Amino acid sequence: MTEAKGPRREGSLDAPTRHPLDWRSPDFNDPAKLEAELERVFDICHGCRMCFKYCDSFPVMFDIIDSKHDGDVRKMSAPETDRVIDACFQCKLCDVQCPYTPRDSHEFQLDFPKLVHRYQAVRAKRDGVKLRDRLLGDPDGAGAMARASLGVANKLNRVGLHRWFMEQALGIDRRKLLPDFAGTTFERWAEQAGKVIDEPGAETVLFQTCFVQNNEPQIGRDTLEVLEKNQVGCGCLKGLECCGMPAWEHGDLATLRKHAKHNLDALMPHVEAGSKVLAINPTCSMMMRREYPELVAAEGRERAKKLAEAVRDPSEYLWSIREEARFNTDFKSTPGESVAYHAPCHLRAQAIGFRGRDLLRKIPGVVPKMTMECCGHDGTFAMKVEGYEASQRHGKNSFDGMKAAESEVWATDCPLAAIQFAQHAGVKPMHPMSILARAYREDGFPKRVE
Repeated sequence: MTEAKGPRREGSLDAPTRHPLDWRSPDFNDPAKLEAELERVFDICHGCRMCFKYCDSFPVMFDIIDSKHDGDVRKMSAPETDRVIDACFQCKLCDVQCPYTPRDSHEFQLDFPKLVHRYQAVRAKRDGVKLRDRLLGDPDGAGAMARASLGVANKLNRVGLHRWFMEQALGIDRRKLLPDFAGTTFERWAEQAGKVIDEPGAETVLFQTCFVQNNEPQIGRDTLEVLEKNQVGCGCLKGLECCGMPAWEHGDLATLRKHAKHNLDALMPHVEAGSKVLAINPTCSMMMRREYPELVAAEGRERAKKLAEAVRDPSEYLWSIREEARFNTDFKSTPGESVAYHAPCHLRAQAIGFRGRDLLRKIPGVVPKMTMECCGHDGTFAMKVEGYEASQRHGKNSFDGMKAAESEVWATDCPLAAIQFAQHAGVKPMHPMSILARAYREDGFPKRVE
């Protein structure tokens, strides 16, 4: 941003703009229009200051404007703007709390996380995407390479010298606990188990997510088991890809659109036939619900809208049939009275309630104790050298909150949050679907249901 003189322009709190950011506009990549939107949004945020606690973006912005530019946002330099943008890790909590959003039909039409994405996309188009960001943005590719190593990749990720090399060469922090790669993908298991369907018509279809596909297939297996216990027909599909969020984190709009088109091609015949799409990871369901309709290429937007309307979280869908006769509460074992439950940020951003927590209450005697703070993992942010310590700092309240529950069993709907808790709080939470699956079994937990 450059220094400007004269009276406050439209865009300040004194005169809010009435022409919001238009993602479909050909002006999306126009540097001058992006700069004008940055000034508008930064000025509103500087005057409001409600979001000082969610990430470092806002404290950094406020400090720069106050201490260096005497309150004039127009004097911010490009490197200073980079600092603000790069401190955002897309938890979306500022959007949840902001009173000026399109969701609330406010005239400001402010969406800070999407502005960050736009800035990153323009920067990526100008400067290219870093090698590290391309690798982190392709979890399916990483999973394929890891499986080809026959387990060597998992071992190397525990070797200090190898991690030092990764840090020096790629900027992936050597201290970060990385998830293991499964030897067999979820899709491969589903195919062998006869769960893959070719013809549309199932009540639901599963979007297992790249993490379940490549890292923890058991979560997907548990989800199918729970759905079967409740007589919910659910089919698995071959060839689904990452939702695209890891690429979009780094401004790689082209890769996001490639993944989105592929997934739309695979899912839409089933959506057209009436199936709901159950996405296990809240980040993926958020992407398909909120981002696809606005970010896919023009020819795919109507399909993306239909997909968004069909997407559900597995717990959300199961909760929707709780009054039906098929809803199964015949639990055989219990994790105990207290279960520490973490509410993921991207679940909160969707405003669908905490149905995983609500379902856990159906297990006799279980009283979930909630923690609402961000864990700080936030996609690939915690894996990076520049993000690792900040992620730990931002996640401290959630670590402390889960510990304070004094529960043996912890739960979260986000598999990446589970890794963050495992490293920094000493306990790895289970997905609610995994807890429910075990509770349906007599030997699932040490305690039997009386």
